[in-house]
Amino acid sequence: SIIGIILLLIGLKGLANFYKEEGIFNNALYSIIIAIVGCVVGVGIIAVSAVSALADLAIDWANIEDWGNVGADVGTIFTDFDLSAISSLLGALFVGLIIFYVVMIVSMYFLRKSMNQLSTKSGIGLFGTAGILLLIGAVLPVIGLLIIWIGFILATVALFQIKRPLPSATEVRLGRAEGSNEKRVD
Repeated sequence: SIIGIILLLIGLKGLANFYKEEGIFNNALYSIIIAIVGCVVGVGIIAVSAVSALADLAIDWANIEDWGNVGADVGTIFTDFDLSAISSLLGALFVGLIIFYVVMIVSMYFLRKSMNQLSTKSGIGLFGTAGILLLIGAVLPVIGLLIIWIGFILATVALFQIKRPLPSATEVRLGRAEGSNEKRVD
């Protein structure tokens, strides 16, 4: 969902700032941008070809009244069937799905890079495992969504394993430890 993507980016931005590694956020942002642009291009290709195929089948997109006659003219549609219209629609559908597939692989590659950097900086190897599962899920079309879902679950578990840093001895002496509202002056 859109809210989940926004929250993921906000969280990764905070972790990138904490670990002083901008690649964590930047690679995740590239991943999201590539996925959005790729989906828009793929859906656009499919939509344009669908409208073109409807026009080739003599169904006027602009005139809604023609849509009511489609049921009555089923016999003429099948006798005057134009195979090129359907083949162009199937070809565009295939191209749109290939674009979507390639874009998802590239997108998950950047998300994997982000997870690997987070794994290196945080010392939690589960982020690296989640990144690998996300990339494998993008490559495998049939069970890929399940693997991507498992990858995101592992990333969530890894987020809960991050330990809050303990304040340094100097911060404790100066009263700057977290939870302390008082500042000590020596």
